[in-house]
Amino acid sequence: MDALLPSLYFGRPIVACSARFSPELAFTLMQEHGVTHTFLFPTALKAMMKSHPEPRRQFRLKLQAMMSAGEAVGDAVFGYCRDQLGVIVNEMFGQTEINYVVGNCSMNGRSSDGDGVGWPARPGSMGRPYPGHRVAVIDDDGNECPTDVPGDVAVNRYDVHGEPDPIFFLGYWRNEGATRRKSTGDWCRTGDLATRDADGYLWYQGRADDVFKAAGYRIGPSEIENCLVKHPAVANAAVVPKPDAERGALVKAFVVLAAGHVGGDALIVELQQHVRGKLAPYEYPKEIEFIDALPMTTTGKVQRRVLRLREEERAKAAGMSSRA
Repeated sequence: MDALLPSLYFGRPIVACSARFSPELAFTLMQEHGVTHTFLFPTALKAMMKSHPEPRRQFRLKLQAMMSAGEAVGDAVFGYCRDQLGVIVNEMFGQTEINYVVGNCSMNGRSSDGDGVGWPARPGSMGRPYPGHRVAVIDDDGNECPTDVPGDVAVNRYDVHGEPDPIFFLGYWRNEGATRRKSTGDWCRTGDLATRDADGYLWYQGRADDVFKAAGYRIGPSEIENCLVKHPAVANAAVVPKPDAERGALVKAFVVLAAGHVGGDALIVELQQHVRGKLAPYEYPKEIEFIDALPMTTTGKVQRRVLRLREEERAKAAGMSSRA
């Protein structure tokens, strides 16, 4: 719907590959076929950044535009795409039920303000609502939140002309209850938290079920994960709460190491200090566990819920063994 059909409509060739993703294969395909426009998940871009920090020394690339979604891109990946791939990555946002409704819109490092189309990408932003759609950040009662106040990203069932927005799904199959719970009035909730600035850009805060409290502080995982990935030893990271009797939860990070790096106590301390030096004191991971791969969805999203449930099960087992 988003890649094949538009390309065919405009008479443009499209490159598809059913092989398992690897950075080497991605760069090779882009070089061999002269790819100009591409979509790559943040997870893929992180892997490419770690394996090929200076790709244009090895590959001849013709990239003109790139889009990414599924997870927060982060300023580390944004800078890599700009400086090493020669393109501004356009982060965007949508859901299977609604499709893409928000995004940045820079083309080859520039916004096409001259012809009235596009707007500059802002690093770390989800972008602005695409023309025609009504997108807002709303509170629990369905009211639009003030500027810079976090709330639920929601899309109105009616477009800017007052007509039903054709991007909407009809409902969940044989689950009317779930369909009703998705909406507050005419607003369809996405379950993703964000703030909206004075210029209309949205700033991702995390999935509602991924945000947690630790020692009384509200923790969003994406900022900590982005900070960890900036360290040369980290290929990818996921942050979840670890149950703690005293503080309710501790910040725990699961870390996938970059090639050539070995985990150990010394590296754990180094990574903790790395985060401490860049973020608030309460955000650094009190515990770090090295893992071969993060659980992912088929659309490139980290399944933090799997890791969170794993920690909850471990806490239950530890409690049972201590009582025994």
